[in-house]
Amino acid sequence: MRKLIESTFVTTDGVIAEPHRWGAPYWDNEHTDYAAGLLFASDALLLGRETYIGFAGVWPTRPAGDEYTDRINAMPKYVASQTLRQEDATWNATVLQGDVTEAVRVLKEQDGADILKFGTGSLSHLLLDNKLVDEYHFWIFPTIAGTGTRLFEGRDVSHLELLDTTTFESGIVVHRLAPR
Repeated sequence: MRKLIESTFVTTDGVIAEPHRWGAPYWDNEHTDYAAGLLFASDALLLGRETYIGFAGVWPTRPAGDEYTDRINAMPKYVASQTLRQEDATWNATVLQGDVTEAVRVLKEQDGADILKFGTGSLSHLLLDNKLVDEYHFWIFPTIAGTGTRLFEGRDVSHLELLDTTTFESGIVVHRLAPR
């Protein structure tokens, strides 16, 4: 069975919105190496509609020749959306049809490497509620955003087990956690 890994950037005050605005000063070699480790241990991406649209507008425009860019562009993407139609999907994407929870269960049962999920929103809530995420990698950035969408805002209490912590020289701390 494949593992579903969620990778999420978050500020010290819990904000996940607009990581391009507050995260960029910390994107260094350690950041790149850790991100590459997650990507290259995976053979598919799971994305919500908003993350998919944002990524599909940027990644395919990046020049070929960089291993990370080439890998992310070549991987199959599975998109959870109630509004995006398959005929409108590009960038090696398949729109999950019907019950997303069941579709993700089926993906996890297939042979293959990990499935990597980027972005946090309603899909993350659905996956959390149905205990479908095997590991969370919460990248806590040493910055305060002040305002913005917060990680799992409005959710009931969910307990996680700390599996590992990685600290970068930049001040980023990645907590690797699993549901209990």
